This record gives sequence, C-alpha cells and structure tokens, in this order.
Amino acid sequence: MHVPQDQPPGAVPHRRSDPPTPPPPHPEQASPWASPDHGREPRWAPPEHGQPPEHEQEPRWAPPDYGQPPQWPAPHPGQAPHPGQTPSPGQAPHPGPVQQWPAPPHGQPPQWPAPAPEPWVAPAPPGSRYDHLARTRLHAWWRPVLGTFLGFAGLIVAGLVVVIAGMAVATVAGVEIDGSGGRIFADPVLDLAVNLLAIAVVLPVVYGLAVWIQRRPPGTLSSVAGRLRWRWMAVCTGVALLAMVLGQIAVAVAYAVSGEDLGDLFGWVGWDRFLPVLIVTVLLVPFQAAAEEYAFRGWVLQAFGSFFRTPWPGILLGAAGFTALHAYIDWGILDVFAFGALMGWLAVRTGGLEAPIALHVVNNVLAFGISGADGSLEQALKQGSVPWQNLAGTVVQLGLFGVAVVLLARRRRIATVSP
Repeated sequence: MHVPQDQPPGAVPHRRSDPPTPPPPHPEQASPWASPDHGREPRWAPPEHGQPPEHEQEPRWAPPDYGQPPQWPAPHPGQAPHPGQTPSPGQAPHPGPVQQWPAPPHGQPPQWPAPAPEPWVAPAPPGSRYDHLARTRLHAWWRPVLGTFLGFAGLIVAGLVVVIAGMAVATVAGVEIDGSGGRIFADPVLDLAVNLLAIAVVLPVVYGLAVWIQRRPPGTLSSVAGRLRWRWMAVCTGVALLAMVLGQIAVAVAYAVSGEDLGDLFGWVGWDRFLPVLIVTVLLVPFQAAAEEYAFRGWVLQAFGSFFRTPWPGILLGAAGFTALHAYIDWGILDVFAFGALMGWLAVRTGGLEAPIALHVVNNVLAFGISGADGSLEQALKQGSVPWQNLAGTVVQLGLFGVAVVLLARRRRIATVSP
C-alpha cells in the first residue's frame, strides 16, 4: 500500500478505491470515457483501431514551408477570402495583410521621426496681386514698419560707405574733392559714378529686408512670377526706346515753338570726353535705376499693400519718396512725381517691375548720354530747375509708354496675379 509522503508518521492512510477500468472499446465505437476536447490543445496519441496509417490520412494544417502560401480552409459564402486566395463569385476582396510594426524596446518610448523644419520664407497665396505679395502667412504688422526703417538706415549707411570709398580713390588718383554746389568731386565723371553706385548698393539691402524681415522669397519683389520676366522686359525696353525718341522730338518742338535755338539743345564735346561718360552710364545706370524701382515700386508699394486693399496709398507715397530723393524744383518736382506714379501703377497693372525698370533705365541712359555728349553733365548732376518745355516730352513719353505697355500686356497675357 502506498503512503503519501505529505501525511505524518503513524497516521492511518486513507484508502481510496481505484476507478473502474473501462472495457476496451469496440474498433468502430468511440470510448465512452473520452473527455471532451473543449479548451484543450490536442495531444499526440497513437492511431486508434480502424484508422488508416498516418501516411494515408488526409493532410492536416501545418505552417507552410518557406516560399509556399498557407493552405487556408475554404471560406464560407459571403466571407472575405484569406490573404493570397482568389475571391470566389459573391465574395468581397481581402483587404490585405496588416502592417505589423516592431514593438519598441522595453522601457523606451517609441522613436518617431522628427517633423520637417518649417521653411524660413513663405510665398503669398495664389491669386495675389503684385502689391499684396507681402501678405504671407508669416505676415505681421511690424514687419513692413521695421523693414522700412531699416531700409532707410541702410540707404544712408551704404551711401556713406560708397562716398568715403570714392573719396579715398580720388585722393589716390589726385582728383580734387569739391563739396560745393551739390557735387562731391571736381571730375563730373567720377561724381556721376559715385552717385550711381551709392544708389545701386540699395538693391541687396532691399533683397535682404524681404528675406530676413518679411520672411518671403526675394523674387516676389520682382513680379508675381517670383522672378524677372526677361522676355517681357525686352518688349518693354523696345517700347521705352520708341517713347523716349518721340518724347525728345516733342521737347525739340516745344523749344522751337518757344523760340529756343536747337543748336543749344544738342551739342557735341568729342569722343575723348563723351566715351568715359558713356561707359559709366551703360555699366552703372541699370543697377541704379533697378535699385530705385525695387525700393519705391517694390518695397514701399508692397509694404503699404500689406495693410490696404487698394494700391493707391503705396503708389502715391512711393512716388513722393522717389521725388524727395531727387533735388529738382518747380516743374522738375511735377515731372519726377508723375514718372514715379505711373511706374507704380504699371507695376500693379502688369504684375511686376519689368516695365518700370525698362523705362527708368532707358530714360537715365539717354539723359546722362545726351548731357555727356553736349557737355552739360555737370548741370545735369546738380538737377535743380527743369524748363517747362521738358514737360511736353514727359507727357508724350509717359502717355505713349503707359498705353502701349498695358495693351501689349493684355495681348501677351502677362500674369498680374501670383500662380
């Protein structure tokens, strides 16, 4: 008799009766003592009597070999097929396998990828007019205000740097410095070069303000396309040349009607004096004229456009600042103000600075070229009073150029809003 080891010594062992031994089952009869398989994993057992050998039995499901799809049981009608099976008629396709992401290591948070950094600059919304290109999602009221003050300070500082550098060059070259009569140097060619450079250096200042203060692409100062449209500028340059020629003819007619001698209007000083003026004019005037347009028809116009729906406050105040930059009096003030106002209006109507830059460059090249040819460059640099006869040329020049540019822009379908 077996004594359990967990009973104390001397204790009477409990006798339990052994369960009855069931009779052996019939080969075709299931055992009545078989326990149900619910909730249990099947255990291996030798095949019962009447079962075929294992190699003759139907194959049971097992994990597939590498490269073979699993053998799924046939789906019920209306049930989606298993992955890899072709859906039968009336079945919906299987949505596909679910991506299983690996679990992070124990005790460590999941490592998600860092978000992409926000771009420093933001463009204007599509459909924005030229004067509204500063209205980006990063716009704030203080940005154009601060940028305008910094631009004015940059204009003064850059101009002083250029003037000081010019004085150093003049001292080394032995050129006399003349601070009387609104001039800096006794040589008018050097005086012209320093004046043009002092304005041209404003161009990178305006570009920097657009990027670092307003946080917008600097190309939005050029046009609604975000760049200068060179083909359109070439067309505007051709129109500007025609308008300037007709304007000079109108000036000559006005002088003739007023009794002025045309011989005093067009003179010739010779190639030795004219060639240096021509070289300086051709090399520096495009940058000087472009800098003024970017400052007054670009920055100022768009700075006011960030507050107002109408472009006219920016057009008129930009023209006023442009006029204050020059030293003209009487009729000259009206002449320069009309020029600046028309350039601002054309910038809005054509969606960019191509037309204003084209006319400004052509106007200054011809103005300094004619002054250098007839020996009146010193008088032109002093600016001052402008004869009333010149207004006739201004009316013809601006009127013809404005009408022609608007018609050509409409015909060539020049974009006037941002894409």
